[in-house]
Amino acid sequence: TVIMGPNGAGKSLLLKLLHGLIAPTFGQIDWGGHAAAEVTKRQALVFQKPVLLRRSVAANIDFVLRTRGRPRHLCDELLRHVGLLHKARLPARRLSGGEAQRLALARALATDPEVLFLDEATASLDPSSVQSIETIVRSACARGIRVISVTHDIGQARRMADDVVFLHDGRVAEHSTARDFFPEPQSQVAR
Repeated sequence: TVIMGPNGAGKSLLLKLLHGLIAPTFGQIDWGGHAAAEVTKRQALVFQKPVLLRRSVAANIDFVLRTRGRPRHLCDELLRHVGLLHKARLPARRLSGGEAQRLALARALATDPEVLFLDEATASLDPSSVQSIETIVRSACARGIRVISVTHDIGQARRMADDVVFLHDGRVAEHSTARDFFPEPQSQVAR
């Protein structure tokens, strides 16, 4: 699912609400009859600017694996998957922007999420890095992980989306399949 809309529409706020980082001021969020607090451990969120631990690349993954009680051998597998195995011993702060975002994505995948939230995960990255991130995300989708992504990049939304939620002024202005949305949006604000 791709969430789109103008600046200030509430896209990032929606992700934070869905992930349980902030509580709604009214109403409630439920996931198939379960409260948001019950399912946040089965979710992961990658921000536009990656937040990395001040440790090595591998230690960033190991930390998550340990806290989740998952086997250590997955670290190398995840780093290989995102193309960073050769940088495992480097300090994470020495990675380029695209590499840091791939590490943040690998760390999110280390949680074995059912739902992966991406908040402008490819903003400010070069085309090669964007392509790498999109490949990793497609692989996650193929493994059954539900991906909910905020983007302003219409080309990326066309490439990646199965369905589109278009927000305007904090409200859903339109929700439809990507196949229907892109050729002919139904709402005036989406057009």
